[in-house]
Amino acid sequence: MIRYKQFTLGNGLRVIVHEDFSTPMAAVNILYNVGSRDEDEERTGFAHLFEHLMFGGSRHIPSYDIPVQNVGGENNAFTSPDITNYYITLPAENVETAFWLESDRMLSLSFDPNVLEVQRKVVIEEFKQRYLNQPYGDLWLKLRPLAYKKHPYRWATIGKDIGHIERATMGDVKDFFFRFYRPNNAVMVVAGAVTFEKVQELSEKWFGNIPAGPTYVRNLPQEPPQTEARHLETSASVPLNSLIKVFHMPGRYDEGFYAADLLSDVLGRGRSSRLYQKLLKERALFNSVSASIVSSLDPGLLMVKGNLNPGVSLEDADKAVTEILQEVVENGASEEEVVKVKNQSEASLAFSEVELLNRAMNLAFAANAGNVDWANTDADIIRVLTPDDINNAAKTILRPENTSTMYYRTEAK
Repeated sequence: MIRYKQFTLGNGLRVIVHEDFSTPMAAVNILYNVGSRDEDEERTGFAHLFEHLMFGGSRHIPSYDIPVQNVGGENNAFTSPDITNYYITLPAENVETAFWLESDRMLSLSFDPNVLEVQRKVVIEEFKQRYLNQPYGDLWLKLRPLAYKKHPYRWATIGKDIGHIERATMGDVKDFFFRFYRPNNAVMVVAGAVTFEKVQELSEKWFGNIPAGPTYVRNLPQEPPQTEARHLETSASVPLNSLIKVFHMPGRYDEGFYAADLLSDVLGRGRSSRLYQKLLKERALFNSVSASIVSSLDPGLLMVKGNLNPGVSLEDADKAVTEILQEVVENGASEEEVVKVKNQSEASLAFSEVELLNRAMNLAFAANAGNVDWANTDADIIRVLTPDDINNAAKTILRPENTSTMYYRTEAK
């Protein structure tokens, strides 16, 4: 149970406080309600670019990292299709430094042309290294537009075309900043050895005078139900042939999300899972195989992915995987399997909440999604799930017409 109190500033900034005096540390997490799904299709990659630009200096602070380091803190950020998240952990006695830093870059970036050019090059190089020059790196660049035809999840967070970042102007950057990086489009969580009253005082002092922006009303095209199986073949200089199958499933806070999550665990979490036992241990078709989910706010994907052993054809591997999936659809998961994956999931949740920063992030994620109380409901939802819930999820999700399959072949040398 993550205890919290909350308030909202006059400019719309939502602030959540989680007091924990068992630690001398504090975590300040600011989540902006913007991700790659909010981008113009002809200007993708901007949310990720801003993750970098926000560390390039702001109106009164030319260097962001040095003040953090000077007070014994650490900071970082990440971008997803749904959000952009920035965080600082530091000794609680120095927490005001985090307020000073975060408020100044929320007030305004420096908009230094040199910073834009530096970060543009960094993002372009990241695109090349992580997505183009790494084995299987372009998997999601090709898989997303196969699985999604309408929703903006069809492009990766890095962007659909790196040319969009290459052509970005300072005008584009300013428009994006003042549209999304406003207090009324953000959630701030302050956790650790801090009092609610002190956070209120510092929030008003450092953020209270930052002007609100226009209200962002998200109106995204919704992905229609998939009605036929899709297939894509690609190849590259990779060590092993790879099979990837994805199925549409509920979003992170939608009904049925955790049933789908546990279904993926039954299929492919660990060495006792169905896929591992049957495809590695019994038949040795795969070098590695797993099942996982994309935990997105809008309906996401359940993915089965495996690298094949040499000499095994992708067609035979696909048939073997399909047989296992069909077996789960027809016969369901056993009571023993469901108890096991429920215990694993509850243990993972409990372990994650040991970390102060994780608690802060969970509060921010839930608040941004619509209800901060959702940060405390996951374990309860998991606890009451039954084999019937998992089996119904299998019948709903693992339908042939709901699948997109990629054959990723290794090129002959």
